[in-house]
Amino acid sequence: MVSVISEHITINPGFCGGQPCITGHRIKVQDVVIWHEEMGMSPEEIIYHYPSITLADVYAALTYYHDHREEIRTQIRADETFVRELQSQNPSILQQKLKSLNVKNY
Repeated sequence: MVSVISEHITINPGFCGGQPCITGHRIKVQDVVIWHEEMGMSPEEIIYHYPSITLADVYAALTYYHDHREEIRTQIRADETFVRELQSQNPSILQQKLKSLNVKNY
């Protein structure tokens, strides 16, 4: 039996931080999950926005996710925490300028 997912999903320590990604692309499995589950994009919409990947790639990424759900969810949470920390250490120049002009965020 041939593993179909391995044709579409690659894990390489020197590529995409060692996270599972679509073979030959810098699109991580977690990116596909976020687009599909959190942003509500259908697999067809994903390939519309990223035409270099195939529908089979998208479904393989979603299958990989369902087989490794906790691992992928943990990585998504870690990335979100990293972004929040980075944003808190490097405030937006625009927000600083608006604050100095006493403009409220809407």
